[in-house]
Amino acid sequence: MSIGETGSTVKPTVLIATTARWVPSARLAVALANAGFTVDAVCPSAHPIANTDSVRQIYSYRGFDALTSFSEAIANSKPDLIVPGDDLATRHLHLLYDQERRKGDAGEPVCALIERSLGAPENFPVLYARTKFIKLAREEGIRVPQTEVIHFSSDLKKWIAQTDFPIVLKADGSSGGDGVKVARTWEDARRALRALQAPPLLARAAKRAFIDRDSRLLWPSLLRRRSIVNAQTFVAGREATSSIVCWKGEVLAELHFEVLNKVASTGHATVLRLIQNAEMSDASKKIARRLNLSGLHGLDFMLETQTENAYLIEINPRLTQVAHLTLGLGRDIPAALYSAVSGQAVCPAPKVTEDSTIALFPQEWIRDPASPFLQSAYHDVPWDKPELIRACVRARRKQADWYSQQSRVHAFSMARLPRL
Repeated sequence: MSIGETGSTVKPTVLIATTARWVPSARLAVALANAGFTVDAVCPSAHPIANTDSVRQIYSYRGFDALTSFSEAIANSKPDLIVPGDDLATRHLHLLYDQERRKGDAGEPVCALIERSLGAPENFPVLYARTKFIKLAREEGIRVPQTEVIHFSSDLKKWIAQTDFPIVLKADGSSGGDGVKVARTWEDARRALRALQAPPLLARAAKRAFIDRDSRLLWPSLLRRRSIVNAQTFVAGREATSSIVCWKGEVLAELHFEVLNKVASTGHATVLRLIQNAEMSDASKKIARRLNLSGLHGLDFMLETQTENAYLIEINPRLTQVAHLTLGLGRDIPAALYSAVSGQAVCPAPKVTEDSTIALFPQEWIRDPASPFLQSAYHDVPWDKPELIRACVRARRKQADWYSQQSRVHAFSMARLPRL
């Protein structure tokens, strides 16, 4: 029960559930604790969240026994709310909901918790199906690009004949730029379709598991699981993103940004500019209402160059990397979430900056340690969490050392090749 329902003064507990060692989930843990929550986490070992002093208890996420590890964390933490930290964590929670529902009355408490945390369960499948989601958005009068599922190369040829190049191909279940390719020729499109449909390479999955300690690709690789691919018309313009917190279909707080810099052409943002955009805000409210969303979600847009029209291109059913930013009333996601769960009035934290341009840490620093944005923009370094900063630096050095070693191995092998 929440504070608002019981009248108790006990702080509500939020469980951050994540399968990835993603720094933004650690940043959000700090922000939620500052907002008034008791914060627990279920996450992989060596997660940066352990380098904060904001989490009461950390439970172990086991990739080969995912639902059990989530279920055990819920049973021990007894949270008022769960916040998924990545798309796979959201998928685990949806599967856990189905598992508990089959138990009847015995599973009702967990089902109620997941529904309170994420929203209406009948809409869970739409969050993973890009074409279905875009169709739903169009029904709400939201501006969207044409999108269609592509099964075979014949479907792709038909699509290209109708829309022409360039086109965007996206795999269901992907995020952060993974599983997205822009094709400008038929040969590019054909190769992209084949690559996106194919299961992850075993070598890549093994590297992720044993070097990065990230086992998320292992099962899809071992089971040779193929992805559903969607084609989407290309919108020439600038990328934009929204982070929202919802409660029973109502948007409580929202952050809208234009993307200024990215780690790669289809990767995650590293520098953003805070904007006001009525069309993005309206779309966010319509989606939240239509899907009866609760919790944290992200929406991605394209701002068309010639018209400035905002095209909604996808939804991310989990926290985004800007959700921890506290930028005033109506722009403080942790405070709004605390208010919804506790029943108390919204009490936003002091604004972290008056600068509209924000360089995310460690994302922009990792992309380019000499980036001018680290000086000209607000660099979002958690100076009050020095251990978290050190963990980010260590992780970056470890990654750089690994790639440097691979380069040396490659150079050595090439040096030994006979000259032809």
